[in-house]
Amino acid sequence: QTTMSGHKKPSEDGKVDIYRDTWVRYVGYANELGEAFRPLIPAPAVWGSYGISSIYVLADTYDKVQKAEKKFSKASPKERFVEKVEAGVDTCLWQGLASVIIPGFTIHQVVHYSKKALSTVKAPVVAVRSVPTVCGLGAIPFIVHPIDSLVDFMLDHTTRSWASPLKKWYTKKDA
Repeated sequence: QTTMSGHKKPSEDGKVDIYRDTWVRYVGYANELGEAFRPLIPAPAVWGSYGISSIYVLADTYDKVQKAEKKFSKASPKERFVEKVEAGVDTCLWQGLASVIIPGFTIHQVVHYSKKALSTVKAPVVAVRSVPTVCGLGAIPFIVHPIDSLVDFMLDHTTRSWASPLKKWYTKKDA
């Protein structure tokens, strides 16, 4: 069984992860709504939607660091430190890319080019203002899983592959 974000359920500790396995996951996509509604709402509202998504990313990052602290409570201080750093960096990168940056950019482009196409064909003003929002909202369900998979692939082949050797190096240093 998988979660809304495509991750396996339940998490390693057998518990449901509120930030990834429940509706709370969608708070991270507030900026997508902001981008979809960009033609209809003031710019500060769009930026506010990014603020909401960013708070979600930071909350999930804090949660994962706290879980690492608890999971590695009996480890040496160095080991506990590196596990917390790994959890924090991985979560912040994953959520930042998969929930905020890539989806926000994608929806922004869908809205922008929809509006541009409608303007080019001289569509009525009401269509130029509203249809791009419908296109942006309509694109959201189709981009979530591909973006999540892309970010997993990217991190698996970059930072996640570097984590183990870096942890070994750091914990052996000055030992």
